[in-house]
Amino acid sequence: MDTFANINFEEISQYLGNLKNCSFCPRNCNSDRFSENTGYCRTDSFFNISSICIHKGEEPVISGDNGICNIFFSRCNIQCVYCQNYQISRNSGEVLNHRHELREILEQIVAILDTGVEAVGFVSPSHNIPQVIVIIKALKKIGRNPIIVFNTGGYDKVSSIQLLNGLVDVYLPDFKYMDDSLAVSLSDAPFYSKYASKAIGEMYRQKGSTILTNANNYAESGLIIRHLVLPGYVENSISVLQYIAQEISVNVHLSLMSQYYPNDFVTEHPNLKRTISANEYKTVIREMERLGFSKGWIQEPNSSEFYQPDFLLKHPFEQK
Repeated sequence: MDTFANINFEEISQYLGNLKNCSFCPRNCNSDRFSENTGYCRTDSFFNISSICIHKGEEPVISGDNGICNIFFSRCNIQCVYCQNYQISRNSGEVLNHRHELREILEQIVAILDTGVEAVGFVSPSHNIPQVIVIIKALKKIGRNPIIVFNTGGYDKVSSIQLLNGLVDVYLPDFKYMDDSLAVSLSDAPFYSKYASKAIGEMYRQKGSTILTNANNYAESGLIIRHLVLPGYVENSISVLQYIAQEISVNVHLSLMSQYYPNDFVTEHPNLKRTISANEYKTVIREMERLGFSKGWIQEPNSSEFYQPDFLLKHPFEQK
């Protein structure tokens, strides 16, 4: 029996038509992504995906023992010089990219879900909102209702997050910067703090501070705010935590990460050429505790040794 026989792919794909005048992220390129003018992200209207794989390295309530089926989109709407996924995220030059048909994507997702995985995550999805919506709706059409996780760099528009209300179960945004000069110099993301704070505020409006879990202890509804502590920029981290405490809630779940590892593009950078020190991480943890945060996760100081994907592999996060 053909699982996809009753799907009207043309009807579902109508959402992609919005890419004719793309303004889904703060870049507001207004580009026609059906043409060669693909805007800042250099991404056309197809399903440009670098990897669909099981990932077991997310927060415990996300990946658990079985992992999550992560869909890694190619390219990105921000360009962090220190990105660990640089093999797939750069907008200049060539990156690992595979143009998929919707049916093929569904087949790969279903094969992974059939192994016992309960969640599907969209990674770096901000420049692919219509594609995300199409995939979610197609899964529902074939009777699949996995937990949907939206794993974003935080440079999002409120209007785009509102489109996902009722479709996304768990929001997993980064909140990278309150220092906008740092956001520009390290990620080419003007006014990052304004956009990230408003977008995450909308995610909080939709989900609140409570994480609901199912019988297997997987998050099936909620918000987890991630923050990666960067070497030499402790004050920025403290400012991010202070903003969340004052303007969102100290009851949200935080994932405070120490896993920064210098990639090949920052070997000469005065701060980013090294991992963070134990003292830097402890300083941020102390501020987190002082502010009253009590829900979430911290990492071991040496966690940078364990989060170095290689997208040349079929399973990028397997230890080599």
